[in-house]
Amino acid sequence: MAVTDAAITRIKEMILNGELTPGDRLPPEKELSERLGLSRSSLREAVKALELIRVLDVRRGDGTYVTSLEPHLLTEAMAFVVDLHQDSSILELLEVRRILEPSAAGLAAQRRSEQDLEKLEASVRAVSVDTDIEELVAHDLLFHSLIAEASGNSYLGTLLDALSSNTVRARIWRGLTQDNAVQRTLDEHQAILVAIRSGDTDLARALVTAHVSGVESWLRQATA
Repeated sequence: MAVTDAAITRIKEMILNGELTPGDRLPPEKELSERLGLSRSSLREAVKALELIRVLDVRRGDGTYVTSLEPHLLTEAMAFVVDLHQDSSILELLEVRRILEPSAAGLAAQRRSEQDLEKLEASVRAVSVDTDIEELVAHDLLFHSLIAEASGNSYLGTLLDALSSNTVRARIWRGLTQDNAVQRTLDEHQAILVAIRSGDTDLARALVTAHVSGVESWLRQATA
Protein backbone atom coordinates (compact mmCIF):
# COMPACT_ATOMS: atom_id res chain seq x y z
CA MET A 1 0.00 0.00 0.00
CA ALA A 2 1.32 3.47 -0.90
CA VAL A 3 2.26 5.66 2.04
CA THR A 4 -0.48 8.19 1.23
CA ASP A 5 -3.05 5.40 0.97
CA ALA A 6 -1.94 4.15 4.37
CA ALA A 7 -2.43 7.64 5.81
CA ILE A 8 -5.93 7.85 4.33
CA THR A 9 -6.75 4.44 5.80
CA ARG A 10 -5.52 5.50 9.25
CA ILE A 11 -7.66 8.65 9.25
CA LYS A 12 -10.66 6.67 7.99
CA GLU A 13 -10.20 4.21 10.85
CA MET A 14 -10.18 7.08 13.35
CA ILE A 15 -13.55 8.21 11.98
CA LEU A 16 -15.03 4.72 11.86
CA ASN A 17 -14.03 3.85 15.43
CA GLY A 18 -15.39 7.13 16.78
CA GLU A 19 -12.05 8.67 17.68
CA LEU A 20 -13.00 11.45 15.27
CA THR A 21 -16.66 12.40 14.77
CA PRO A 22 -18.45 14.84 12.42
CA GLY A 23 -17.42 18.39 13.29
CA ASP A 24 -14.27 17.39 15.20
CA ARG A 25 -11.02 19.20 14.61
CA LEU A 26 -8.03 17.02 13.73
CA PRO A 27 -5.02 17.21 16.07
CA PRO A 28 -2.14 19.43 14.90
CA GLU A 29 -0.20 17.99 11.98
CA LYS A 30 2.95 17.20 13.99
CA GLU A 31 0.99 15.46 16.75
CA LEU A 32 -1.19 13.47 14.34
CA SER A 33 1.71 12.34 12.14
CA GLU A 34 3.59 11.08 15.19
CA ARG A 35 0.52 9.32 16.57
CA LEU A 36 -0.08 7.56 13.25
CA GLY A 37 3.59 6.84 12.60
CA LEU A 38 3.53 8.72 9.30
CA SER A 39 5.60 11.47 7.75
CA ARG A 40 4.05 14.93 7.73
CA SER A 41 4.21 15.02 3.92
CA SER A 42 2.23 11.78 3.65
CA LEU A 43 -0.31 13.10 6.11
CA ARG A 44 -0.69 16.32 4.07
CA GLU A 45 -1.36 14.34 0.89
CA ALA A 46 -3.94 12.23 2.69
CA VAL A 47 -5.69 15.32 4.02
CA LYS A 48 -5.78 16.85 0.53
CA ALA A 49 -7.36 13.70 -0.89
CA LEU A 50 -9.97 13.51 1.87
CA GLU A 51 -10.72 17.21 1.43
CA LEU A 52 -11.44 16.65 -2.26
CA ILE A 53 -14.09 14.05 -1.49
CA ARG A 54 -15.55 16.25 1.28
CA VAL A 55 -14.64 14.04 4.22
CA LEU A 56 -12.38 16.74 5.65
CA ASP A 57 -12.74 20.51 5.62
CA VAL A 58 -9.46 22.45 5.67
CA ARG A 59 -10.01 25.92 7.09
CA ARG A 60 -6.98 28.10 6.46
CA GLY A 61 -5.65 29.58 9.67
CA ASP A 62 -8.05 27.55 11.78
CA GLY A 63 -7.44 23.85 11.29
CA THR A 64 -8.80 20.74 9.62
CA TYR A 65 -12.21 19.42 10.56
CA VAL A 66 -14.25 16.32 9.85
CA THR A 67 -17.26 17.42 7.79
CA SER A 68 -20.85 16.56 8.66
CA LEU A 69 -20.43 13.43 6.48
CA GLU A 70 -23.93 14.04 5.12
CA PRO A 71 -24.78 12.16 1.89
CA HIS A 72 -25.07 15.30 -0.23
CA LEU A 73 -21.50 16.27 0.68
CA LEU A 74 -20.00 12.85 0.08
CA THR A 75 -21.56 12.49 -3.37
CA GLU A 76 -20.58 15.95 -4.64
CA ALA A 77 -17.26 14.68 -6.01
CA MET A 78 -19.06 11.92 -7.91
CA ALA A 79 -21.66 14.38 -9.23
CA PHE A 80 -18.87 16.63 -10.52
CA VAL A 81 -17.33 13.75 -12.46
CA VAL A 82 -20.75 12.85 -13.84
CA ASP A 83 -21.20 16.43 -15.09
CA LEU A 84 -17.87 16.31 -16.89
CA HIS A 85 -18.77 13.08 -18.70
CA GLN A 86 -22.47 13.53 -19.36
CA ASP A 87 -21.96 13.51 -23.14
CA SER A 88 -19.30 10.88 -23.68
CA SER A 89 -20.52 8.46 -21.04
CA ILE A 90 -24.29 8.86 -21.09
CA LEU A 91 -24.83 5.18 -21.87
CA GLU A 92 -22.63 4.20 -18.94
CA LEU A 93 -24.67 6.48 -16.67
CA LEU A 94 -27.84 4.80 -17.84
CA GLU A 95 -26.28 1.41 -17.14
CA VAL A 96 -25.55 2.48 -13.58
CA ARG A 97 -29.13 3.77 -13.19
CA ARG A 98 -30.41 0.41 -14.47
CA ILE A 99 -28.36 -1.35 -11.80
CA LEU A 100 -29.24 0.91 -8.85
CA GLU A 101 -32.79 2.15 -9.42
CA PRO A 102 -34.47 -1.27 -9.22
CA SER A 103 -32.88 -1.69 -5.79
CA ALA A 104 -34.32 1.65 -4.71
CA ALA A 105 -37.75 0.60 -5.98
CA GLY A 106 -37.52 -2.72 -4.14
CA LEU A 107 -36.64 -0.97 -0.90
CA ALA A 108 -39.45 1.55 -1.47
CA ALA A 109 -41.95 -1.30 -1.83
CA GLN A 110 -40.82 -2.60 1.57
CA ARG A 111 -40.43 0.67 3.45
CA ARG A 112 -42.76 3.26 1.88
CA SER A 113 -44.94 5.25 4.24
CA GLU A 114 -48.41 6.61 3.54
CA GLN A 115 -46.82 10.02 3.00
CA ASP A 116 -44.44 8.54 0.43
CA LEU A 117 -47.37 6.98 -1.42
CA GLU A 118 -49.29 10.26 -1.38
CA LYS A 119 -46.33 12.09 -2.92
CA LEU A 120 -45.92 9.45 -5.64
CA GLU A 121 -49.64 9.47 -6.43
CA ALA A 122 -49.67 13.28 -6.64
CA SER A 123 -46.70 13.14 -8.99
CA VAL A 124 -48.48 10.69 -11.29
CA ARG A 125 -51.71 12.72 -11.26
CA ALA A 126 -49.84 15.91 -12.16
CA VAL A 127 -49.29 14.91 -15.80
CA SER A 128 -51.42 13.74 -18.71
CA VAL A 129 -51.07 12.85 -22.37
CA ASP A 130 -51.22 16.59 -23.13
CA THR A 131 -48.14 17.32 -21.05
CA ASP A 132 -45.24 18.66 -23.11
CA ILE A 133 -41.95 16.79 -23.23
CA GLU A 134 -39.90 19.05 -20.98
CA GLU A 135 -42.59 18.99 -18.29
CA LEU A 136 -42.84 15.22 -18.64
CA VAL A 137 -39.11 14.85 -18.09
CA ALA A 138 -39.32 17.11 -15.01
CA HIS A 139 -42.10 14.84 -13.75
CA ASP A 140 -39.98 11.78 -14.48
CA LEU A 141 -37.10 13.23 -12.46
CA LEU A 142 -39.43 13.93 -9.54
CA PHE A 143 -41.03 10.49 -9.71
CA HIS A 144 -37.67 8.70 -9.56
CA SER A 145 -36.46 11.02 -6.79
CA LEU A 146 -39.56 10.22 -4.73
CA ILE A 147 -38.96 6.49 -5.16
CA ALA A 148 -35.38 6.94 -3.94
CA GLU A 149 -36.67 8.96 -1.00
CA ALA A 150 -39.17 6.22 -0.16
CA SER A 151 -36.33 3.67 -0.13
CA GLY A 152 -35.24 5.12 3.19
CA ASN A 153 -31.58 5.16 2.14
CA SER A 154 -30.38 8.75 1.88
CA TYR A 155 -27.03 7.81 0.34
CA LEU A 156 -28.71 5.84 -2.42
CA GLY A 157 -31.17 8.68 -2.98
CA THR A 158 -28.47 11.32 -3.31
CA LEU A 159 -26.44 9.13 -5.63
CA LEU A 160 -29.42 8.45 -7.90
CA ASP A 161 -30.41 12.12 -8.00
CA ALA A 162 -26.91 12.97 -9.26
CA LEU A 163 -27.06 10.26 -11.93
CA SER A 164 -30.65 10.85 -12.98
CA SER A 165 -30.36 14.61 -13.48
CA ASN A 166 -27.52 14.08 -15.93
CA THR A 167 -29.58 11.97 -18.34
CA VAL A 168 -32.17 14.70 -18.90
CA ARG A 169 -31.11 15.58 -22.42
CA ALA A 170 -31.33 11.95 -23.55
CA ARG A 171 -34.85 11.72 -22.15
CA ILE A 172 -35.97 14.91 -23.88
CA TRP A 173 -34.44 13.74 -27.14
CA ARG A 174 -36.27 10.43 -26.84
CA GLY A 175 -39.54 12.21 -26.09
CA LEU A 176 -39.24 14.41 -29.14
CA THR A 177 -38.37 11.62 -31.56
CA GLN A 178 -40.20 8.52 -30.33
CA ASP A 179 -43.93 7.94 -30.84
CA ASN A 180 -46.18 7.66 -27.77
CA ALA A 181 -43.35 8.56 -25.38
CA VAL A 182 -45.69 10.47 -23.06
CA GLN A 183 -48.32 7.74 -22.79
CA ARG A 184 -45.68 5.06 -22.39
CA THR A 185 -44.04 6.95 -19.53
CA LEU A 186 -47.38 7.55 -17.79
CA ASP A 187 -48.35 3.90 -18.07
CA GLU A 188 -44.98 2.72 -16.74
CA HIS A 189 -45.08 5.14 -13.81
CA GLN A 190 -48.60 4.05 -12.90
CA ALA A 191 -47.57 0.38 -12.94
CA ILE A 192 -44.52 1.08 -10.77
CA LEU A 193 -46.68 3.02 -8.32
CA VAL A 194 -49.14 0.13 -8.04
CA ALA A 195 -46.30 -2.32 -7.34
CA ILE A 196 -44.80 -0.09 -4.64
CA ARG A 197 -48.19 0.53 -3.08
CA SER A 198 -48.90 -3.20 -2.92
CA GLY A 199 -45.48 -3.93 -1.42
CA ASP A 200 -44.50 -6.21 -4.33
CA THR A 201 -40.71 -5.92 -4.21
CA ASP A 202 -39.93 -8.19 -7.16
CA LEU A 203 -42.49 -6.55 -9.43
CA ALA A 204 -41.34 -3.04 -8.51
CA ARG A 205 -37.74 -3.99 -9.31
CA ALA A 206 -38.71 -5.59 -12.64
CA LEU A 207 -40.86 -2.66 -13.76
CA VAL A 208 -38.19 -0.08 -12.94
CA THR A 209 -35.56 -2.16 -14.73
CA ALA A 210 -37.72 -2.19 -17.86
CA HIS A 211 -38.51 1.51 -17.48
CA VAL A 212 -34.87 2.63 -17.30
CA SER A 213 -33.81 0.11 -19.93
CA GLY A 214 -36.24 1.71 -22.37
CA VAL A 215 -34.25 4.94 -22.52
CA GLU A 216 -30.97 3.05 -22.64
CA SER A 217 -32.10 0.76 -25.48
CA TRP A 218 -33.50 3.66 -27.46
CA LEU A 219 -30.29 5.68 -27.08
CA ARG A 220 -28.13 2.74 -28.17
CA GLN A 221 -30.19 2.43 -31.35
CA ALA A 222 -30.29 6.18 -31.96
CA THR A 223 -26.52 6.53 -31.66
CA ALA A 224 -25.59 3.32 -33.49
